[in-house]
Amino acid sequence: MYTCRKTITVIVLSAWIMSCRTAHELPLPPRPPQAVSGNAFYRQVDSMKWNTREPIALKEILSGNVPAFLRKLVPVHTSITGANGKTITATYYVTPDYLSIGGNDDFARIPLTPMTAQLIADSLQCFLPTRKMVNDIYLAAKVKPEPVPLYAFRDSAIIFWHHHMIIEGQRKGEKGLIAGIKKDVVISSKVSRDPRPERVAIYGWHKPDGKPIQPLYTGHVNWYVDYSHGIRLVYRKIKVDKQWMDYTEVLRHPVYKTLLCDEDECDYFRYGQ
Repeated sequence: MYTCRKTITVIVLSAWIMSCRTAHELPLPPRPPQAVSGNAFYRQVDSMKWNTREPIALKEILSGNVPAFLRKLVPVHTSITGANGKTITATYYVTPDYLSIGGNDDFARIPLTPMTAQLIADSLQCFLPTRKMVNDIYLAAKVKPEPVPLYAFRDSAIIFWHHHMIIEGQRKGEKGLIAGIKKDVVISSKVSRDPRPERVAIYGWHKPDGKPIQPLYTGHVNWYVDYSHGIRLVYRKIKVDKQWMDYTEVLRHPVYKTLLCDEDECDYFRYGQ
């Protein structure tokens, strides 16, 4: 009996620790000792098309080949005023940078299609941000390099790597929440309401004046991805007035949804729904 109670206690304690851990850290395995660097990954996939490259990126990320700094989620705070004049607050947790492969000293940011991004988000108890969240993340960011557009071979791995290196040159080792360096792949009702099938929604790439280069846009087919796209993960549990709620509950709520979404409709929760 004692052994049974002890086992149950350990299971409950482990579940509690995991729930706390996942709120502030991506639930990934440790980075494998022989994992490839970001540079090596791009050399490996240099001449590959997206549909060959992305399964490799998916495997690398879910196996734990992600820098330690990216695993630690950071809070973003927002608030609205209810009809009764009461302030309603919310806090959600986001990756401090865009999804990357490698270690702290040898990583590379990896643009991905929404299909692969959604698989990763689902596996890590996360979701992709909305347009409003991208704006709020930019306001909260400590590091805001000026966007650097490129024009040739935009969808090639070599340009993905080149753009990453440009950002690193701008960042100059500064640490903290970074924004304004990519267009976010976002969830948006425009995806489900676009008469064209298989769309991806992108938004952001803010300039120093706070205005985004990219308005909310669903003009690309969902398998298109270029150097300017970035994947920001958000932990799926949102703290609304000190109460944890799933992001889908928040987006369905007639009042709370405006904490996360500024569109007329906020009913698109994930790619593939």
